[in-house]
Amino acid sequence: QVTLVESGGGPVQSGGSLRLSCTASGNTKNMYCIGWFRQAPGKSREGVAATPSDGRSKYYGDSAEGRFTISLEKNTLYLQMDNLRPEDTATYYCAARIAWCYTLGYGYEYDYWGQGTQVTVSS
Repeated sequence: QVTLVESGGGPVQSGGSLRLSCTASGNTKNMYCIGWFRQAPGKSREGVAATPSDGRSKYYGDSAEGRFTISLEKNTLYLQMDNLRPEDTATYYCAARIAWCYTLGYGYEYDYWGQGTQVTVSS
């Protein structure tokens, strides 16, 4: 079992930045890929970014490309979000899977989920 705890969300103005963190604990040796997803009210879940457990490859969704940066330091995953837009408003979830990842993948491919952290971007 892997436990994921997100932090770092909050309100921010358009054009601003936030850094989300996700701390993994438990049986992390079974965690081969970890990433971020988000879900806005009334919308389906969207993949944001992911990285394998060695942190060497980075995969981004279209909405994150060029503005967000994912990084992994030991058992803590980060998402640096710059130039935020109102459409980035969502609950952001950290997720991990027991299989390696070669792409961002889909939510159903992930085995463990955090409770989410809210990001609200005002115009």
